[in-house]
Amino acid sequence: MLAEAHQKVRADHLKRDAYLYVRQSTLRQVIENAESTKRQYALRERAVALGWSPERVVVVDSDLGQSGASAVDREGFQRLVAEVGLGRVGIVLGLEVSRLARSSVDWQRLLEICALTETLILDEDGVYDPTQFNDRLLLGLKGTMSEAELHVLRARLRGGLINKARRGELKTPLPIGFVYGPGDRVLLDPDQQVQEAIRLLFASFRRTGSAWRTVREFRSQHILFPRRMKRGPHKGELVWGPLLHSTVLHSLHNPRYAGAFFFGRTRWHKAVGGGHRVDQVPPEQWLACLPGAHAGYVTWEEFQDNLRRLAANAQAHGRERRKSPPREGGAMLQGLAVCGRCGSRMTVRYHQRRGGAVPDYVCQREKVEGAGPLCQSIPGGGLDAAIGAVLVEAVTPLALDAALAVQQELAARADEADRLRQQVDRARYEADLAKRRYLQVDPDNRLVAETLEADWNAALRELAAAQEGYERARTQDTLVLDEQRRSEVLALATDFPRLWNDPHTTARDRKRMVHLILDDVTLVRGEQITAQIRFKGGASRCLQLPLSLPAWQQRKTEAEVVQLVDRLLDTHTDAQVAAELNARGLHAYGGAAFTQHGIAYLRTTHHLADRSSRLRTYGLLTLQEAAAALGVCETTVHIWRRRGLLPAVPCTKRHFLFRPADIQAMAQHRPRHGPAPKSHTPVV
Repeated sequence: MLAEAHQKVRADHLKRDAYLYVRQSTLRQVIENAESTKRQYALRERAVALGWSPERVVVVDSDLGQSGASAVDREGFQRLVAEVGLGRVGIVLGLEVSRLARSSVDWQRLLEICALTETLILDEDGVYDPTQFNDRLLLGLKGTMSEAELHVLRARLRGGLINKARRGELKTPLPIGFVYGPGDRVLLDPDQQVQEAIRLLFASFRRTGSAWRTVREFRSQHILFPRRMKRGPHKGELVWGPLLHSTVLHSLHNPRYAGAFFFGRTRWHKAVGGGHRVDQVPPEQWLACLPGAHAGYVTWEEFQDNLRRLAANAQAHGRERRKSPPREGGAMLQGLAVCGRCGSRMTVRYHQRRGGAVPDYVCQREKVEGAGPLCQSIPGGGLDAAIGAVLVEAVTPLALDAALAVQQELAARADEADRLRQQVDRARYEADLAKRRYLQVDPDNRLVAETLEADWNAALRELAAAQEGYERARTQDTLVLDEQRRSEVLALATDFPRLWNDPHTTARDRKRMVHLILDDVTLVRGEQITAQIRFKGGASRCLQLPLSLPAWQQRKTEAEVVQLVDRLLDTHTDAQVAAELNARGLHAYGGAAFTQHGIAYLRTTHHLADRSSRLRTYGLLTLQEAAAALGVCETTVHIWRRRGLLPAVPCTKRHFLFRPADIQAMAQHRPRHGPAPKSHTPVV
């Protein structure tokens, strides 16, 4: 077996390093199963026996305590794969396949890279060459068996857990208000204050029928709600704080408070990137649900009724809005607006104005969670228009040309400003120093040797990170746009304003453009609206916008127009004033023309004296006073006015006043009998 192994090891393998990968699945195994760890470290002697010098054997043990089910969180395994891919590894040593990976995907990827770089693999049974078919087949079978072994172990554990859950004997974390007693029996919390707080929660919901109103009732009465710390140095301790909306919902949805044992309410699936996604499972698909398993705070019937009331409350917000396509509506900053006071994301509300939906940006997290007041509300109509103007202004040929010029200058000066090279040199020096320290230690002194070896591995990781950062920066600095790409970028500046202002461009498309250009917009409402705009790439800009006036102020006539009306009323009637204003090109609110009734309403609103009152102050007489002064009836005065014998000053269409001098003249020359003769003298 040893002779066959030596035949597979060639001189080009010995020129590269030997990497020993050490892993235990849990920290408990690291402490209790020390013999397995020793066996893995002992593989170094196998590498020395095959021809590698001790200093060429690199130990990768940073994954101690990490599961091999996935390579996402295993830094040591990722480093091993990277070194193999770079052709720096001659042989990979592992006690068995399960130590390297328990996933066929990770194992097959490692085999593929080893085959491309002609890297050997060694385990406790022998040496394998992935470039040879028989060895590759055997290694593939071992990887499949390792993954199958993990599946069998999980299936056994899962089967026992499910059987115990179906009997209601599985010990699961309890919500606040319950504790485990002797024999793992579920009992109510012996603290009477905890019990009263939970009972008050359910009683408040029973009375108000709303989770939010329950929070508001607790807040108005300054009642605190308990919770137990789940992690940290104070784990398990009881703390009191304000009741949150999420806590109410979790309590109302938890069957434990109805005295029921349940299991399998959620189901998790693997997601891209190594994480997992949790999905809610319908009650009829739960693995176990046993009502009456222990004492509760409400009955099972009341628990079901609470769920129905919560479902009805959710439908009251409009099911059709939840089914509508995402990111609809006219708010340009939907998903980008950030509250400048508390840092939370702001939501959007719409209200109708002139037949269209106008957005408002609202920070209401505190109101929803703690029944508090709104943090701030900012009208979005003028803000969206200002943001659009900023975007059109920013994406201009001059701005893009300046950006391209700066990019060209940075590329030209990249070699002069190569400061990252110093970091690489320093990291290389630290790695060489750690290597010398490790080589100088006595090999029998394992405690010191392992510490120095770990320091050496850490220095090598820092060196690799510094080199990668240097290469990435060099690639970015030397990236120069050719003329074709430059022309395309400059053409974008011409197309963008046209596309933005096109009436056929939908609000959803505009929001997509905003999301491509902006990172977020921080809003603060004070005496004016402050909008801090942050562009992609780090640039920022601050806008100061006036607050929109209330509706009554927007409809208010300008002071200059009111003063002009006041002057015109000295010599004009209401109708004449309206005609004069329209002739001067002035308009009322909304662009409407001035009318006689509008001028009358304007006089009343601003307490302006009408024309009749103004003329009366000059001593002019009314119809009744003129008739009395002449000693005739009012009809006679009307006849004289229409025939032009008695001049009159018009106040309205049917209302006239008379000058005292004209009355005196008429009294001296008026006819003695009958009405005055007709005359063609025009009426004044």
